Amino acid sequence: MPRGNPSPKLAITVDPDVHERVVSAAAQEGVSVSAWMTEAARRALVVRDGLSAVAEWERLNGPFTADEMASARQRVAAELVTPRKRSA
Repeated sequence: MPRGNPSPKLAITVDPDVHERVVSAAAQEGVSVSAWMTEAARRALVVRDGLSAVAEWERLNGPFTADEMASARQRVAAELVTPRKRSA
């Protein structure tokens, strides 16, 4: 029996082309496929939560204006150039 708090396991099936790209990406980043998939899922969940928050905000306040969207795009583009460090 494993000690501590072992991570739960998932058995997934992916298309062959996706499998090949995931294995390659993990190798290029020097991490296991499990670590790579965990980080990819974590990013997808952050995006999902963000989209949900935007939808809720727009439901309460109306759609964002063109100027607000342009400003948001600039902030995102700047962050892609100099990403923030993720806190542990």
